[in-house]
Amino acid sequence: MSLTLRTISREQHLAYIQSLPSASHCQVPAWADVKTEWRSENLGWFDKSGELVGAGLVLYRQLPKIKRYLAYLPEGPVINWYAPNLDDWLQPMLAHLKEQGAFSVKMGPPVVIRRWDAAAIKAGIQDPDVKRLRDVEATHIEPRAFEVSDRLRKMGWQQGEDGGAGFGDVQPRYVFQVPLANRSLDDVLKGFNQLWRRNIKKAEKAGVEVVQGGYEDLAEWQRLYEITAVRDRFRPRPLSYFQRMWTVLNNEDPNRMRLYFARHNGVNLSAATMLVVGGHVWYSYGASDNIGREVRPSNAMQWRMLRDAYAMGATVYDLRGISDSLDETDHLFGLIQFKVGTGGEAVEYIGEWDFPLNKLLHKALDIYMSRR
Repeated sequence: MSLTLRTISREQHLAYIQSLPSASHCQVPAWADVKTEWRSENLGWFDKSGELVGAGLVLYRQLPKIKRYLAYLPEGPVINWYAPNLDDWLQPMLAHLKEQGAFSVKMGPPVVIRRWDAAAIKAGIQDPDVKRLRDVEATHIEPRAFEVSDRLRKMGWQQGEDGGAGFGDVQPRYVFQVPLANRSLDDVLKGFNQLWRRNIKKAEKAGVEVVQGGYEDLAEWQRLYEITAVRDRFRPRPLSYFQRMWTVLNNEDPNRMRLYFARHNGVNLSAATMLVVGGHVWYSYGASDNIGREVRPSNAMQWRMLRDAYAMGATVYDLRGISDSLDETDHLFGLIQFKVGTGGEAVEYIGEWDFPLNKLLHKALDIYMSRR
């Protein structure tokens, strides 16, 4: 199969994404407008008959002081990863990116390698010898994903020293998902653990209401998000980031981004942003106040978002990143504990891969990044 690769218009790119069951929100054309500090390009793969059969959003980051770039395809490109001729897809891409002045390429193949259901994770948490998700036998393994990794290695693609044990990658290697395809909402609720079901009831009884917000409510979102940042000790993104995100994503598709608030007696206690691409729905950012936790606003809000995703016909509700640590003393453990209560599954992707087009500059970037 001979493929050609060339720059395509945003319209072509968007039409291709819309023709698929789903793709990562990091690969829609408007994502480039969210990431204003990067230059961007839309790539298209064409087959012999001239049909568009793959697409990729490339973000270019310039190296300080020189006109060379890191080329990054977050959770992409959107191609046939299981094609036996993976070389025919990736070699033209590397050649093109090199021409564009890239010294190194980073990509995140959207290829799932393992899944663990809630029961397997709970058993792992209870086992004192188990410290990481990868110590637990997976409920489902995708053998073709191992083949993809082998092919990439043979082609000269590399992975970080740690093999990507969590947040080493730019995008999370481990995520938590609630599958919705071929399930009733009743089924989904039954899959929640007792604590979650109790908390949803508790919120209902207390009169917590969950509402959707709009652009004009982003300042209120920011208030809760900054409270969360102080509590969880991370650096918050500015309000302008979320305003830009809302504007550009919803200009591309009016249902791309949503905002939710859980409130009690007229006071907003927690908030979340949701992203939608085809049948894939993500809980993207979350925030909550330090007060009102006893009425369980976060559980109420997640249940409403999940029901809305289901009503839209989503096949998966994605709670995004988790660490692979099952150690209760780890500061990231609470994250997996909260998410596993939804009865979903932990999902491991094959992680992000680098191709150094210029080994010297690639090494210099590695050193620069490790000192930051």
